[in-house]
Amino acid sequence: MLLCLTVDHRNADLALLEHIERRTDTVTATLSDPALSRGAVVLATCNRFEAYLDAPGLAPEHALDGLARATGLPHGELAAACSVHRGEAAAEHLFAVSSGLESASVGETEIAGQVRRAIDTARALGRSSTELEQLFQQAIVVSKRVKHRTGLQSRGRSLVQLALALVDSRVGDWQTCRVLLIGTGAYAGASLAALRAHGAQRIAVYSPSGRAASFAESHGIRPVAHNDLDAELRHSDLVVACSTVHEPLLTRERFDDTVTEGSPPFCARFGRLSVSERGRTRPRLLIDMGLPRNISPGVAAVPGVELLDLETIALHAPIPELGAELEARDIVRTAAAEFTALRAERDAIPALQELRSFVNGMLDDEIRRISHRANGGAAEPARTVETEAALRHLVGRLLHRPTVRLRELARAGRAAEGRAAVSALFAETSEHLSA
Repeated sequence: MLLCLTVDHRNADLALLEHIERRTDTVTATLSDPALSRGAVVLATCNRFEAYLDAPGLAPEHALDGLARATGLPHGELAAACSVHRGEAAAEHLFAVSSGLESASVGETEIAGQVRRAIDTARALGRSSTELEQLFQQAIVVSKRVKHRTGLQSRGRSLVQLALALVDSRVGDWQTCRVLLIGTGAYAGASLAALRAHGAQRIAVYSPSGRAASFAESHGIRPVAHNDLDAELRHSDLVVACSTVHEPLLTRERFDDTVTEGSPPFCARFGRLSVSERGRTRPRLLIDMGLPRNISPGVAAVPGVELLDLETIALHAPIPELGAELEARDIVRTAAAEFTALRAERDAIPALQELRSFVNGMLDDEIRRISHRANGGAAEPARTVETEAALRHLVGRLLHRPTVRLRELARAGRAAEGRAAVSALFAETSEHLSA
């Protein structure tokens, strides 16, 4: 059975998501234990943490126990924030997630790539399974189907696009705005594209892992060395942080005594960002796209600094056009039902194999008999070939309806009835089917 445990921006605050995110490796190892499941894929993004398990017979409460142990969270607290999806509901949920329907910004485009990377990582670590591979590959297909059939993803915006739209009036002139990008991963690439779409030109990049130089060279921007970070912060008008650090990189100490006073908090301010003409200190905008946080919440208390984090961005996420979302959800539901039905059909395979083996065995005996007669001169060779073709065609037609019916029974969850019927009709060759 497929099982999904999900903690997202709807049911949990950012602090809880951060706590779980920091323990991703431990969670994955725990849930991948063969005693618990046949495979596990963890999907961790900026506003959700999900674990997909291939775990026949595993009760959800036992899966929650494993998640609680791995995260060190009380079972009750985790259960209150965690949603559980099973079987077809797990497939439908992942298909909706990969299509951007469950994102804070409905229709965001980055999530499909994150879903793909989640299954790639699980496969590389040997923690995937056939069931999970099929589930995630179909999720990618459904995401593309939603993208091409609806206008949802063209209407929806990514979280970084929303964040930049929220600070647009504060920046004023994007061409002269000095931007520091922190991080060099996939989300950094999306953030850079969004910044350039707004007209930003003076962009530098810093990487805690030391990859700033290579990222800067490939993207045509300026790298920032470790020793130059504080100086770069003093001269930046906008900081966009999207690194994968486990602890805040930018703390209050980096900003004390480096800004002017009097800038109002983000949600209470209007007007443009003022920049000192003398090149001394200035109010700065900080956008934290990281989970765990890249920027300590305490930075927001520093006068002259305005911090925009994921919680604030989610609160400002727009409502998408209803028609596109309804169409997308219909695609997702249909795909989930078909995926579940195809999985159920596999339960009919033993009965189908036995039925075909019995009938084809009789067919082969009859063809050998005819061939023997032909070799003895009792029949013309051409006529024998025609007879064999006719017999095989007849058998194919005779097997068609039982094959269809066995698959239908399996789709309806009645595969056992099909196995029992084949066993009853062909008892001598199908005794193992009733086991």
